Amino acid sequence: MKKIIISTLAVSALLFTTSCENDFDTDVKDIQVTSGEANFSNYVSLGNSLTSGYRDGALYSSGQNESYPSIIAMQMKLAGGGAFKQPLMPNDVGGFIGLPGFPGKLTLQVTASGSLGPVASSPAAALDNVTAGGPYHNMGVPGAKSFHLVAPGYGSAANLALGAANPYFVRFATSATTSVLQDAMAQKPTFFSLWIGNNDVLSYATNGGTNSQTVGGVTTYTPATVQSGNVNPLTYKSNDISDPNLVAGSIKGVLDGLKSVGTTKGVIANIPYVTSIPFFTTVPYNPLTPTTLGANLATLNTNLYGPLKQALTAFGAGDRINLLSSTSSNPVLIKDVALTDLSAQLTAALTPALGLPTATAFGQIFGQARQATSEDYILLTTSSLIGTAAPGAPAPANVYGISYPLQNQHVLTKTEASYVKTAVDAYNNSIKSLADSYGLAFVDGNAKMVELNGKSGIIYDGVRYTAKFVTGGAFSLDGVHLTGRGYAVIANEFIKSINTKYKSTLPQVDPNKYSGVKFP
Repeated sequence: MKKIIISTLAVSALLFTTSCENDFDTDVKDIQVTSGEANFSNYVSLGNSLTSGYRDGALYSSGQNESYPSIIAMQMKLAGGGAFKQPLMPNDVGGFIGLPGFPGKLTLQVTASGSLGPVASSPAAALDNVTAGGPYHNMGVPGAKSFHLVAPGYGSAANLALGAANPYFVRFATSATTSVLQDAMAQKPTFFSLWIGNNDVLSYATNGGTNSQTVGGVTTYTPATVQSGNVNPLTYKSNDISDPNLVAGSIKGVLDGLKSVGTTKGVIANIPYVTSIPFFTTVPYNPLTPTTLGANLATLNTNLYGPLKQALTAFGAGDRINLLSSTSSNPVLIKDVALTDLSAQLTAALTPALGLPTATAFGQIFGQARQATSEDYILLTTSSLIGTAAPGAPAPANVYGISYPLQNQHVLTKTEASYVKTAVDAYNNSIKSLADSYGLAFVDGNAKMVELNGKSGIIYDGVRYTAKFVTGGAFSLDGVHLTGRGYAVIANEFIKSINTKYKSTLPQVDPNKYSGVKFP
């Protein structure tokens, strides 16, 4: 028996039914693979890091070979699809020597504390140029926002220093003035996929709703802007949430550009809720157990939490901080910039007991402090910070998350999370509308990510995939991007949508045959 994984639509079309407890149908015999109403001979994919095959905090060659477009292209070859070229990195480490902020991939290693955790590798090669090997069918550019796909000069090496270009696109852009869209149009694809818009909100979320600036070695953080009514991205800072009209207009620009060269058939996906991925769901809001705090618990209540609770109650803000529990887990302290700043009031109230200098410091530290709730998201990168000393803070109010608030850049607060959800909902409404109006196949990537994040996850041939960090199988070590297995799950969603829309019978793949997190 020939074993092929194929969509429910294709099976139904062949009047074949089977009972299945998994997320795809298996053991289908003698299925003829066809392109239906589509033409897969020249497939081009556009998008960002998710399209490129980025994983483990870097773009590297073996990860690229398991990108979801590469997986789809292999299935398309069974129905007349052509070659699918990717701008492969020169090594299996990733990163760029000489470019700060582009380390090599994360690997699981035993740290100095004896725990197992992700550690970034040193980049293995300088920025190279692979234009001569093109044109490339995978045009996923890590870090690209929706408007970057239509931005001229986004692949200009000269623009890198200005922050107006992307090194990943610099590698394979056909000229210094071209755009991702223009290079895609030049190939006159017969079929395309588009998954873009995630970074228009993701960078806001992964940076705790802040923008940063480093001057003289000192980094300061300011709240990022939720752009509304401003469709000029040149005025945006790097982590601002993009205006929904800008995102919709940019995506429409891509679709119109492709349509102008005769590319009218393709598939487009919506944006997942970023708070359904391990980067935001791994670190609990209440990791401070009585065992962890030990004898310090009573001291903290007497010398810090009690006095703060009493003072804040007098100002009508007593709900910000409660005494630490000796019987259950306690939330971390965080700074919430959405709160009224009570620094001056706290300073005045604490001065008689602490003296003016100490009271002033405490007022500044706790003026917008509160304990986290289940509606806040502690970033994955914040995990190693909790319990360490905050530079420059006076003891004993200097322990991150315990006696010193985690700062704005360390946490996505419930208010900031609501901004993210509102933006994603607006983006997704536009994406679905555009898919319908342009007659394209549509992938509900958001629903699939929510499903992965559910308690039961997704089961393929007896293997369960969830959004649990490291052990869930679907997400890589950066907590944002997928493993090869996770990308295969997404590839199947694209394949199912393509088959439904264009009456093709592309077989699905078995995610279990792709790579996951590697353990030492």
